[in-house]
Amino acid sequence: MQLTFAFVVFLSSCSKDAEPPSPPVITPPLTGTPEIKITTLLSNQGIIWGFDVLPNGNLLFTQKAGTMQLFDTTTQNNTMITGLPSNISTVGQGGLLDVAISPDYATSRNVFVTYSITGGFLSLAKFTLNGNVATNWQVILTTESASTWNGHFGSRIAFGPDGKLYWSVGEGGTASLGGASSPHQNGQRLNTLWGKIHRLNLDGTIPNDNPLLPGQTAPSTIYSYGHRNPQGMAFQTSTGRLFVNEHGPSGGCELNRVQAGENFGWPLYSNGINYNGTPISNGHNATGIVAPLKSWTPALAPAGLTFINHTSYKDWNGNMLMGSLGRRQLLMISMANGVPGNETILLENIGRVRNVKMGPAGKIYVSVEDGGRLLELTAK
Repeated sequence: MQLTFAFVVFLSSCSKDAEPPSPPVITPPLTGTPEIKITTLLSNQGIIWGFDVLPNGNLLFTQKAGTMQLFDTTTQNNTMITGLPSNISTVGQGGLLDVAISPDYATSRNVFVTYSITGGFLSLAKFTLNGNVATNWQVILTTESASTWNGHFGSRIAFGPDGKLYWSVGEGGTASLGGASSPHQNGQRLNTLWGKIHRLNLDGTIPNDNPLLPGQTAPSTIYSYGHRNPQGMAFQTSTGRLFVNEHGPSGGCELNRVQAGENFGWPLYSNGINYNGTPISNGHNATGIVAPLKSWTPALAPAGLTFINHTSYKDWNGNMLMGSLGRRQLLMISMANGVPGNETILLENIGRVRNVKMGPAGKIYVSVEDGGRLLELTAK
């Protein structure tokens, strides 16, 4: 619109007798239901746990098996990334997990990655991408204890509008059992990295404005706590609000809006029950505990979270997308004034959806475990 208006002004200034310029044409937003085209970019790649888009449009993706590859969207070729650490452990739910391109990549060429290591510990690291080589590997944080059953690592990375890095970490520990008498209280313990959302500066230091939590004399990396297994995390484009989804036990999967210093209750509170059938709590409401915005029973095992951010998606623009491992679906959740509403199943019976992410130019990427696929969705 601005270009059209400037052009009209230029023409009128070239002719003394020209008519007054017309007002700029305002194009209304596209409305209606978009027609979606689905393209399979990759297949037979194992479990594509995390991926992100480089400034040139190429895709960097991790494989749970402990490898990372660069997909050239022009040539359609993969290149293996070398220089990864040798202590990546793929036991249980672990492996090479999330990957995220640093907001300052244009100058730093830094990439952040999370992975489990030998013994069941979880690490957050960054490296410099030089061609197909990961150089200057720097471990930023490693859990001080192990997930001895190699489960519930969580481990998504998101960058906030404040320029900070947010990292979700599951409860870890020796097992998963909810309730006041559970011996697995990592989510409530503020002396462990497990069961938290962490907030860091891009250099790995602690932001001065991180919340001061009960018993602390200075801020730590902990931004929120009481989380069980958060495997989807994203900032809403229009509001800058942080949303997280996480696995419940038998039922009680959650969608939460996360704010500084909040306690989300696990393992003391859940809308689900333990796998052995024993109760956890009478609902999720208690003083000082944040209840989920949405809860699902039976469990859907949510994984991946993003927001549609392109006008080509018409009425869908601004809505939330979320994968489901258990129900093998891609879900869309309508958003109104930052509040989640009705759900629509966009893709069904396509396999275990591990991750979903909004990319540039209106492209949405979805990784599906079955067939080791990476899908590209565009609105026609």
